[in-house]
Amino acid sequence: MRCEELTRYLDDLLEASRFKDYCPNGLQVEGRNEVRRVVFGVTACRALLDAALARDADAIIVHHGWFWRGEDGRVTGLRKARLQTLLKHDINLIAYHLPLDGHPRFGNNAQLAHHLGWRAEGRFGEQEMGWFGRCGEPTPLAALSRQMAATLRRAPQAIGNPDRMVERIAWCSGGAQCYFEQAIVLGVDAYVSGEISEQTVHLARESGVAYIAAGHHATERYGVQALAAHLAERFGLECEFVDIDNPV
Repeated sequence: MRCEELTRYLDDLLEASRFKDYCPNGLQVEGRNEVRRVVFGVTACRALLDAALARDADAIIVHHGWFWRGEDGRVTGLRKARLQTLLKHDINLIAYHLPLDGHPRFGNNAQLAHHLGWRAEGRFGEQEMGWFGRCGEPTPLAALSRQMAATLRRAPQAIGNPDRMVERIAWCSGGAQCYFEQAIVLGVDAYVSGEISEQTVHLARESGVAYIAAGHHATERYGVQALAAHLAERFGLECEFVDIDNPV
């Protein structure tokens, strides 16, 4: 299909225009017109670009793209090398940040809940990025951490009493530790995000609400994978998710 048709479809599907974001969503670097083979990944790093080249991809679709607000806009050094790779080989770069966090079906938070067996009951926070609900049967924090480690293939960092029973839970993938206080107000037993800050430990100890840092990369693998499966089924595109390992 034509790249213009693909990006228009994704813009509409993910409602990209309604989000206030820190980067441009949609087509970030224009390549060839026809798209039949697409590589998906979490972040548009050099390793993912190399993987796309090896697979003769026409487009790359990621959650973390380029041109972030506040960063140095000069195209030099590593930025030049990355951009030069795409332009030389005529590969499209398509990225969706907050739209791929917030989507009710293909979003990272929706997919994280799906893979972990959590039941969503509502949303909270800026642009309703945070989710809350229940994690099935009440489970001790230590056991919940082990379950998450088995699913995400990364041991989470859990702050709180390991024997604390967790039933009501809130979550927001990536670097969303800033929503922890709002989650505490909701009365949940635990809050899950990808990263943790120094002050977050004290909030968890003093509030009694457990905080689980499950990994920025690990909690944001699933949105692009769900999107890849959807595009392959709907349009017959050759879609492959490439997982570039990241311990954070």
